[in-house]
Amino acid sequence: MAKGHMLRPEDIKVLQLEGMSQIWVAELDADEVHEDEAVCGIAAEMACGSYEVQIAPGGRANLIASEDVCVLVDEDLLRTANCTSGLVIATSLNFSMAHRGQRVATIKSAPFAVSRTDFENSVSMLRERGPILQARPVQPVPIGVIYSDPASGDRARGMYEPIIRQKLERVGVHSHMAVNALENEEHVSRAIQYLLRNQAGIVLIASTTAPAGPEDAVGLAMAKIGCPIERYLAPVEPGHLLLFGYKDEIPVVSAPGCFRSPRQNVIDLLLPPMLSRYRISRWEVACLGHGGLLTQ
Repeated sequence: MAKGHMLRPEDIKVLQLEGMSQIWVAELDADEVHEDEAVCGIAAEMACGSYEVQIAPGGRANLIASEDVCVLVDEDLLRTANCTSGLVIATSLNFSMAHRGQRVATIKSAPFAVSRTDFENSVSMLRERGPILQARPVQPVPIGVIYSDPASGDRARGMYEPIIRQKLERVGVHSHMAVNALENEEHVSRAIQYLLRNQAGIVLIASTTAPAGPEDAVGLAMAKIGCPIERYLAPVEPGHLLLFGYKDEIPVVSAPGCFRSPRQNVIDLLLPPMLSRYRISRWEVACLGHGGLLTQ
């Protein structure tokens, strides 16, 4: 019998048949909450989006994605919640992608019961400040890719298209719009506008050169069409030369060198939230530094 099992008359008969005449049991006081009730109560308050709660033996509740989702985590609130005695919460990484049926969080209680005061304080905090976790559905977003090179966009496409297809297929995207462009302000700006007119929901710029900053060709092209730079530089390796902005809520992303290899880099970190139509802030890009060393 698992820890926390509620004894029934038929259980007593089984124990007697096993030759057991004495067992240890726990009785809850009025100021305690049963472990299963506690984890269910926290699970009901800590998250929103596309997930379901599954109870597991031993005072545990699991949050399971009910469709493909991007997991967003309020890390400060998670730390605060985990400082409360009696209950702990573990989640998937912020910005990570989870497929349907995959566990995205688990809540575990202390054995048998938790303090009613601690439980009620945790619930009140989550209602006031929550949710800790969002399971945002990943939707079919049209993606446009600009292959740019100072001499020939065809060259960039030949180098990068197989890698880009691999990266997009990992997140469930099996086709994309593409345009080749010379890497200068005029041609790249036209290419961005062309993709936006054709309803691209995300624009990726795969350039063969590494910019010195937003004043280089790609950054100037973004500025020319009214796409301000949200963030230049990301604390991620590979991918620190990120240029990231929004044109009318459509993310436009350049990350030189990140399309040369299928290995994980900053593009892989940003694709799930972009596909869930979540607006990424410059602060959230800055927070990628903790764990941002993706290659040793």
